[in-house]
Amino acid sequence: MRPDGRMCSMPPNDAGFLTEGGTMGAAMRGHDWSTSPLGPPERWPAALRTVVGLMLNSKFPMFAAWGPQLAFLYNDAYVEILGRKHPQALGRPFSDVWADIWPDISPIVDEAMAGRATYHQNLLLTMQRKGYDEDTWFTFSYSPMRDEDGSVAGVFCACTETTEQVLSERHRAEEIGRMRLLFQQAPGILAVVSGPDHVFEIANDAYMRLVGRGDIVGRAVVEVLPEVRDQGFIALLDEVYRTGDPHVGHEMPVLLRRRPDSELEERFVNFIYQPIRDHRGAVYGIFVEGSDVTAAVLAMRALQEANSRKDEFLAMLAHELRNPLAPIAAAAELLRLGTPDAARVHKTSAVITRQVEHMTKLVDDLLDVSRVTRGLVTLQRETLDFGAVVGDAVEQAGALMQAKRQRVTVELPDTRPWVNGDRTRLIQVLSNLLNNAARYTPDGGEVAVRVTADEREVRATVADNGIGIAPSLLPHVFDLFTQAERSPDRSQGGLGLGLALAKTLIELQGGRVTAYSAGAGLGSRFTVCLPRVARPEGAGPGVGDGEGGGGKYTRGARRRHLMVVDDNADAAQMLALLLEAAGHSVAVCSDARQALGAVVDSPPVLMFVDIGLPGMDGYELVRRLRQLPETAKACIVAITGYGTQQDRERALAAGFDEHLVKPVHPKALYGILARLAAQ
Repeated sequence: MRPDGRMCSMPPNDAGFLTEGGTMGAAMRGHDWSTSPLGPPERWPAALRTVVGLMLNSKFPMFAAWGPQLAFLYNDAYVEILGRKHPQALGRPFSDVWADIWPDISPIVDEAMAGRATYHQNLLLTMQRKGYDEDTWFTFSYSPMRDEDGSVAGVFCACTETTEQVLSERHRAEEIGRMRLLFQQAPGILAVVSGPDHVFEIANDAYMRLVGRGDIVGRAVVEVLPEVRDQGFIALLDEVYRTGDPHVGHEMPVLLRRRPDSELEERFVNFIYQPIRDHRGAVYGIFVEGSDVTAAVLAMRALQEANSRKDEFLAMLAHELRNPLAPIAAAAELLRLGTPDAARVHKTSAVITRQVEHMTKLVDDLLDVSRVTRGLVTLQRETLDFGAVVGDAVEQAGALMQAKRQRVTVELPDTRPWVNGDRTRLIQVLSNLLNNAARYTPDGGEVAVRVTADEREVRATVADNGIGIAPSLLPHVFDLFTQAERSPDRSQGGLGLGLALAKTLIELQGGRVTAYSAGAGLGSRFTVCLPRVARPEGAGPGVGDGEGGGGKYTRGARRRHLMVVDDNADAAQMLALLLEAAGHSVAVCSDARQALGAVVDSPPVLMFVDIGLPGMDGYELVRRLRQLPETAKACIVAITGYGTQQDRERALAAGFDEHLVKPVHPKALYGILARLAAQ
């Protein structure tokens, strides 16, 4: 500009536009342009000089390509982009400088040379600027550069490398993807709802399994789960959204309709409603996290109920065991006080016998429950006439029904139904059902047993017109430790274990047992079902031959010498009295060494030996007895409180002929005496 304010034209040989161009301005001033089509900078066209001057003084990466060969000019900020291509790139043709990416950018260059500016964001270019292939991303624009006559003579580019930004965004997207996958696969329930209407933005698989719906994203909670509106959950979401305070729920019950056509189902959840805030601190959504704890809650409830039933059972067990002890103690005291007449002795002994039988039944039931629950029951299965089994069970249960003057009817099919099972256990199951019917049927009532069969199974139904079963108890009558009493006064006693045992023992034999009652006062019906099997070869017609109980001893049989070996003096004396009442002479020994001496002096033909003797146990004693000539062939019976199949097998293996469980039932004792008399 002249002093008078008028503009003056730049001299054609002035290269002042390169004066403040930084490192690249100095490089351009010192560059040998003699071989370049551009010629020296002072002769460059005004348009080129103007663009280069602006470019060199910019901190933004820029380059210009001018002339027929598009000679490459760039500023300091662009040097880092060139990498190893700097400084050789100065003045060289654009296509040589970027030969590695020319196939990608030449169409863009052609657009600019045709007079059309273009813009590209995050364009992927694979460069070799550092000696190896490298994926890079750039955001840039190519603009046409025109000379004085308006013709396009070059390309101008302002660019920025976005490689780090793109890779960072990709990494973030991958992280988000991984987090979303973890979110989706998380075992707990996870969801995000936004806005005052609580619209689902995200819900993972566990959440959708809980609510039984899959199309919930983009819909409001109240639309997806209308059933929770009146359960307080929408109000809780509103409260968290309004106040920004989180809410924690522990084992909260919620009723859900998990299928459109299903009833409401109760579930239990632990959860937290955590507010989500924006950059201003305002709540814009709620993060829902939790877990479905229904199984745990129900298991805990069942455990608590089982514990409660167990406590009730133990209290009832104590009561039931004390009941028979009272008359036994009174009878024992009566006998101790003097010498009562024969009628009173008979009456007293009858009381003791009944109460001991009752206690024995209680203990047997407890032992059976223990064996069943521990899986120690061994079944001796065979093909059986089920009608005969039913007959034996009716005979066993007959005493109670006769005492109560109840009418018992038994209906059997025309042809014998055969099953494969354990005779003893089947009789036990059916007698339990019959005793159960008799116990809860009033005096003079009716008990009916009906056996039917089809091609697949055999059924025995025990029906009564007794007090029935309340609907609340019916689903639990086969449960162990369930409140067993069905009458308020429990006048019939018992632990109520028979039904639990019946169910397990029948299931072990491939069958099932069911219970039905129309309600309290309307009687009960129990049905046992077993698979039917083919009739065995050689089975005769008519009713099957049932195995009766032990034989009876007949007075007048030959008197024999017997021995009892037991360290429990009362038990030994009472057993000896029973044997003497049967007409035999009996020696009593309190330990094994005493017995070994006594058998030499007076050899017995029958010995009852306790297993748990002091010093030398019964197993060792029987082995020594078998080595003595006086007792080598004697009948030796083991008496023990252990009654498993393994205990029986061990006793027989040691040398015992029989194995009896305490307290010894008179029927079993008489059976042994009957076999002795027959010899």
